[in-house]
Amino acid sequence: MSKRVCIIGAGPSGLPAIKNISHAGIKVVAYDYNHDVGGNWIYNENESHSSVFETTHIISSKTLSQYEDFPFKPEVSDYPSHEELKNYFQSYARHFNLYDFIQFNTLVKSCVRLPSNDWEVTTIKNEKEHVEIFTDLVVCNGHHWEPKYPSYPGNFTGEFLHSHQYKKAAPFANKKVLVIGGGNSACDVAVETSRVTAKTYLSWRRGYRIIPKFLMGKPTDVFATKMTFLPIYLRNLLAGFIAHINNGSNKIYGLPEPDHKFGATHPTINSELLYKIRHGKIKPKPEIDRFEGKTIYFKDSSYEEFDSVIACTGFELAHPFFDKNFLNYTEGPVPLYLKMFHAEYDNLFFIGMFQPLGCIWPGAEQQSILATLALKGLWERPSNMKALCEREVTNPHMKQINTSRHRITVDFHKFLKDLQKQIKKVKKI
Repeated sequence: MSKRVCIIGAGPSGLPAIKNISHAGIKVVAYDYNHDVGGNWIYNENESHSSVFETTHIISSKTLSQYEDFPFKPEVSDYPSHEELKNYFQSYARHFNLYDFIQFNTLVKSCVRLPSNDWEVTTIKNEKEHVEIFTDLVVCNGHHWEPKYPSYPGNFTGEFLHSHQYKKAAPFANKKVLVIGGGNSACDVAVETSRVTAKTYLSWRRGYRIIPKFLMGKPTDVFATKMTFLPIYLRNLLAGFIAHINNGSNKIYGLPEPDHKFGATHPTINSELLYKIRHGKIKPKPEIDRFEGKTIYFKDSSYEEFDSVIACTGFELAHPFFDKNFLNYTEGPVPLYLKMFHAEYDNLFFIGMFQPLGCIWPGAEQQSILATLALKGLWERPSNMKALCEREVTNPHMKQINTSRHRITVDFHKFLKDLQKQIKKVKKI
């Protein structure tokens, strides 16, 4: 059977996979649950659809987020909005003639590796199942769509939702709202709801570092590229110093101090949170102790009554189309070489299943190029693949705290270099 590749997902990671593999002359069929390309950057108020918020802008700059062969137009914002990004991805798909390869409104129900090593892929569209056989499988389904809910003693009888369900601030007008979490989504939700609520509170269980979007007039990630010649630990040391000089101590804002070095968790990129706190629009609270009706008790023995709780507590790393006995990365290590190659299955590729301190998309594009080279037989799998996969787990780019979120962290610049090093080993397609 000649190569026939199934690609799951037509979002920001799936698009460069579809483009590179199909342009190499390989037969491609891509499935996407959405109605158009762009993944969760297509804003949709339907709760069943994983999409960004009404006011979302990306937290990495356009300079370090664009595909190398399709730059953003000059008039696009430094930090593009979801509307600008949707237009960008759809323009990319049109420019490279990718729509003909994609079947939309299609759910991938299961992927089974047959004794022949081919893949049996079952999809559902318009309530009808369909089965296809492929030689290779490329997984680009993202990792920001399966909500991870927190658990606390007691029961909250007010409105409780995950950030996955949050779409805009308007429904929370004049309500008393508690936002749980210190990551980018949590701080964005706290800022946006604080514009309309009676009061917004923000609960952190540990200290986070807040990084502004601009330093010395430049997007922060562009400013940080001046330090890429330094070893990662020195970069993190300097970045932590700059963050402290810019903001001062978290204690000034009533927030807990980080108990770890810079880089041990993902910093939060937000230029409004500290402003809102100091202007009394957001009130910090410590970790939750328990729920009692609409009253929430905190670890410092304080308590407040709330109308709504929005849990911005992250997402599961989920692949529901695989049998869990076959492959399950929901918990534990993720031993994939370059975050894409499985130790045993040479016709299985993951694209975009990593979390950089920066934007995923340039790395996903390089992974797509390397996957294409492997599919064409131009890049040879190392003979020690299992050892390389184990090394990914035991020797990460940086030592981070032990949480599920930090299992797939990479350094943006080093990861790109690692991928490009492999690509340069073989001739261009």
